[in-house]
Amino acid sequence: MSAARPGILLVLDGWGHAEPGEANALTAADTPCLDRLLGTPFAVLAEASGSAVGLLPGTVGNSEIGHIVIGAGRPVPYDSVLVEERISSGALRSDETLSAALTGVARTGGSLHLVGLTSDGMIHANVHHLRELLHIAALFAVPEVRIHAITDGRDVADGTAATYLETVEGYAAEAGIGRIATVTGRGYALDKSGDLALTGRAARAIADGAGHLIGEPKEALATTGRGEEWVEPSVVTGGDGAPAGPVRDGDVVLFTNFRSDRIQQLADHLHRDLAARGVTFLSLAQYDTDAAIPALVHRADAGGGLAARLAEMGLRSVRIAEAEKFEHVTYYLNGREAAVAPVEEHVRISGATPPDYRAGPEMSIGQVTEAVGSAARRDDVPLVVANLANIDVVGHTGDHAATVRAAEHTDRAVEALCRVASETGRWVLLVGDHGNAEKMLTESDGVRRPYGGHTTNPVPAVLVPAEGQQVDRPQGAATLADIAPSVLSLLGVGPAPAMTGRALW
Repeated sequence: MSAARPGILLVLDGWGHAEPGEANALTAADTPCLDRLLGTPFAVLAEASGSAVGLLPGTVGNSEIGHIVIGAGRPVPYDSVLVEERISSGALRSDETLSAALTGVARTGGSLHLVGLTSDGMIHANVHHLRELLHIAALFAVPEVRIHAITDGRDVADGTAATYLETVEGYAAEAGIGRIATVTGRGYALDKSGDLALTGRAARAIADGAGHLIGEPKEALATTGRGEEWVEPSVVTGGDGAPAGPVRDGDVVLFTNFRSDRIQQLADHLHRDLAARGVTFLSLAQYDTDAAIPALVHRADAGGGLAARLAEMGLRSVRIAEAEKFEHVTYYLNGREAAVAPVEEHVRISGATPPDYRAGPEMSIGQVTEAVGSAARRDDVPLVVANLANIDVVGHTGDHAATVRAAEHTDRAVEALCRVASETGRWVLLVGDHGNAEKMLTESDGVRRPYGGHTTNPVPAVLVPAEGQQVDRPQGAATLADIAPSVLSLLGVGPAPAMTGRALW
């Protein structure tokens, strides 16, 4: 165990590792502080994707599972894995909750509405799950299935939505049931900032058939000037010119995303508007909605990790992040525990959200840095945890130049916080939660496109020891599951019993 000192854990969101090249915004950036730290013997690369963190092999990492595993100190089977297991085993076909809902709607002659992100980025959803759901609907003789497609342009390359819509139509033809009723960009349908005007537009298209009227699903793609993330809420019409699939009294709505955070705002909105009309709501995986929406697949336990151990030892921590990543350093890092422990303080930085992060890649990193510095100067706070969101949030725009600037803002913040740590006798541990900004281009069919999605690349993890602190150099392979045991060791505390990771320093 390392000599105990207080510390700062900085999660650099989207900070992945790859060799320098045209697609790598991180190595293109002027980041003298990070470059220097990565050249020390206390730097290591950690696996942050696939089975190392509880995802399917070869699946890109994401912020949710990244923070869950960082906090749990062990791989945690992700919701996507649990859904895949239920589908591949055929267990979903005999699920009692789903069976009851589909039997009921078949009896009344109503419709099943499938609402979710139609891509295979594997961050929030997998379009290929629709194939099994459509076949199940056919088995139960559901009269109609209406698909409310949410276009991506963020977790997958922009310009691919037409292909995914074709995939959905192919699955519907194969099952002999289903048609696309609405097409809406995720910027509207999956907003999580509390902008109910955006959510409301998506909800009205789904529930009421109110939106930009189109004859064919692909026509919706022409409505955006900001990429497929911002496809206008569009309603497909039938031969009579009327909307093809508004939600009727007594219908069933099934949300197909397996990740909760970005769809729960829409789910709550639709539930609030439609539940009184006898509409049944289900979710493919467990959501953190205000409404009680039954889930077909329940999540794995992620408790007993860093937060529980700190509480057990009476060690205070302060968690700091911008709104985009606030839940990640609180709820997800705590094993999806919503209650705030008496030894925790949560600081949410609520800066102005720009209409386009490309124009403001600095976001509110100055306020985050100030808040971390203030907490680090307190003698009653052994651990400060913060998320620096810029690299990931700006990286998702697919704009290489803006992401370079985001990395440079992040570097300056890290340099400032390392100075604070030196002044206050603290160590600093920096770690990425998944890759993103090290790959800003993708190629398919000979066409190169901007890429704003996540990657399977490892992430850096580097310790800046406190002055005079004696620590070991990291040895062997590392994963995100090793971060919580390392933090506890640096604080002079042994790991929690549930942890399978090891202290790296």
